[in-house]
Amino acid sequence: MNACRDIVFDTLKNLQPDAAKNLSEFISCENLPDRAAASVCELVEAKKFGELDDRFFRHLSFGTGGLRGRVLAANPARAEIPAEEPEYPAVGTNCLNDFTVLKAALGLWDFCADYCAKNGGAPRLVIARDVRFFSERFCALTASLWRKKGGEVFIFSGARSTPQLSFTVRKLKALAGVVITASHNPPHDNGYKVYFKDGGQITNKIASEIAERMSKIGWGEVCKHLQIDLGGVKIVPQDVEECYIKSIADCVLDKPLIEKNPPKIVFSPVHGTGAFACPKVMGSLGISPILVEAQMAENPRFPTVKTPNPEYPETLSAGIEIAKRENADAVLVTDPDADRLGVAVRGEGGEYGLLDGNSIAAALFYYRAEKMRQMGIIKNPKNCAVIKTFVTTPLIDKIARARGLKCVNVLTGFKWIGERLTHYENLLEKEIGAEAAEKLGYLERAALMQKHSTFAVFGGEESYGYIAADSVRDKDANAALAMFCELMACLKSRGKSFADYMAEIYSEFGCHAQAHASVYFEGAGGARKIQNILESLEENPLESLCGCAVSSFTNFSKEGIFDADGLPVPAEKFYFYELENGAQFAVRASGTEPKIKFYIFASAPVSGGVSQKDAMQKSEEIVGKIKGVLVALARQRCG
Repeated sequence: MNACRDIVFDTLKNLQPDAAKNLSEFISCENLPDRAAASVCELVEAKKFGELDDRFFRHLSFGTGGLRGRVLAANPARAEIPAEEPEYPAVGTNCLNDFTVLKAALGLWDFCADYCAKNGGAPRLVIARDVRFFSERFCALTASLWRKKGGEVFIFSGARSTPQLSFTVRKLKALAGVVITASHNPPHDNGYKVYFKDGGQITNKIASEIAERMSKIGWGEVCKHLQIDLGGVKIVPQDVEECYIKSIADCVLDKPLIEKNPPKIVFSPVHGTGAFACPKVMGSLGISPILVEAQMAENPRFPTVKTPNPEYPETLSAGIEIAKRENADAVLVTDPDADRLGVAVRGEGGEYGLLDGNSIAAALFYYRAEKMRQMGIIKNPKNCAVIKTFVTTPLIDKIARARGLKCVNVLTGFKWIGERLTHYENLLEKEIGAEAAEKLGYLERAALMQKHSTFAVFGGEESYGYIAADSVRDKDANAALAMFCELMACLKSRGKSFADYMAEIYSEFGCHAQAHASVYFEGAGGARKIQNILESLEENPLESLCGCAVSSFTNFSKEGIFDADGLPVPAEKFYFYELENGAQFAVRASGTEPKIKFYIFASAPVSGGVSQKDAMQKSEEIVGKIKGVLVALARQRCG
């Protein structure tokens, strides 16, 4: 061990300063397991200094999706080489492994223990995991630590979805929750998402407090907890799981409509957790889904797709092939932790087109807003809201205004939507009490929310995340699937296609086009390039783009910006532009992947003899031009 340390110390000069510092602190830990030291020593002897820089240049920090990092290294040591499953995850402060997971768990414990000391209550924790490499191990490490510290902890009997974790935290009145997942990231990643007692992801304030505690925890303390002991760990009761399935059915507004007009659905969980709840949900609605059998089994490699991301057509290709043979109405696909839903619908000639997240969000919101008006659920429109992120289509803003509803825009990350739902719930509880509020059924709750607070009709974001009810405080693909099935049943009853439905929306609100552009900057050097772009745009904002002047620029890193509820928008390095032709675009760094992201929107009215085809073509041309210029701009300003 000492010889290994000497070898490492002798080569620190070959690393970037931050990487050298972090590696030095890590390798100096007296009780560091030999296998971890051996992996580092092996990389040093092989002179893989770039790999060591990438692994140690920073400590994992909380982004929009919690902690995320590699568990499978780009250049693995022998113990990290994937076979069926590697023996150990990649070593490094910038990787997700036993050490970084335990440090996060210790930071969370310290925060929760202090919270209980000040506010009362017990440190009860619920942990869920997806199917990724080491998810079960990281779940066990966290559960073991929590029990050793004296807390109460519940885990599930198998892999479960992120939204089910959110629901269960609330149902069991836990103080916090953790889900081990990297959502739709590539197979080499895993993640650690933390939730608080309201069932929502922790906000920036709590994340900062946990991070501060983590920074004070030495590796020696971490290594004391590497031995797993699951004695006293409880399994989430079956009746609680059934309550979650029932809560999804409550999101459906017109179940008889579905039973009379069941859509023909092809479904795939893409080897992930959607296999647990989604078929049950559809069965409860009278739908017998056609399953993509090759993708129903859990598999951390996601072997049938390039990446398990429902944004990509290739991820839905297996389902689409089956849909063509079966003449299905739609293909519905969930990502590994079943918080995102991808959709392909049958169009003219039997071809299937992939819907983007903006179109799905707009369609679901429009349907729910109209249906709730017809059913009398919406009685006081000004006290009803749709909650979305600033980077989700402005078509939703237009629909809300036209129907007299609030459109509340929040920062990117579904935690902000969840936080707003908690704010609305707190206002209700202030008037009628928490116990009374908890006993309300969906319709009773909707009525009282409109009287005492704000009733959320729908929540959604462009990255394929949607929510229908506030029993869950994170995006829920299981519920989104139920909502989309209801929409398809409605269209089937009217003899309409999804394209017909969108044409109705566009005829009233204009044709809307949108696009994303992501520029990746990997590794230690990439993080600096991303910051260079953001700093450049803050110090030298664009005055025009594509020959069109900028009409407004909002720098969200400045305080003093308020939303539709009159609440302050937290400061964040996020910039939003509007051009004189009405086009909009936003710029931010991804919180889950090493990339800078651009979101572009344009629209054109269908009026004055302009056809819908021409209006959409015009919008798409504007979006395409802006996208090309912004990608080039990122390369120019990355330094």
